[in-house]
Amino acid sequence: QVQLVESGGGSVQSGGSLRLSCNVSGYTYSTYYMCMGWFRQAPGKEREGVATINRDGSTTYADSVKGRFTISLDDAKNTLYLQMNSLKPEDTAMYYCAAKYDGSWCHYSRPGAPGATFKYWGQGTQVTVSS
Repeated sequence: QVQLVESGGGSVQSGGSLRLSCNVSGYTYSTYYMCMGWFRQAPGKEREGVATINRDGSTTYADSVKGRFTISLDDAKNTLYLQMNSLKPEDTAMYYCAAKYDGSWCHYSRPGAPGATFKYWGQGTQVTVSS
């Protein structure tokens, strides 16, 4: 059973930085078709895609975070990261990491609703940015 465990959330002031981590364990699938991503959901809002990365390092980013957030993957540590810089109050949300191994399109918002094709999810970590 694939397990994803996030950490690194917290409270920061506007302009600050945080690095989220997501440790992955238990997968037996070939990582060739791996796609991992970060998603977020604020209270009263729909889930939003933030960024994705696939096995060859190709990334996609939501326009709202492009240039401020960086997604990366450390294979040796089986850990996914999201470096978040220049944080804004509108970045406040619960952040989730997710994974899929089916070879489908690796994108933060496609196909369908953000995250709809991702099979495995972490429990989430809260990020709060104050002005």
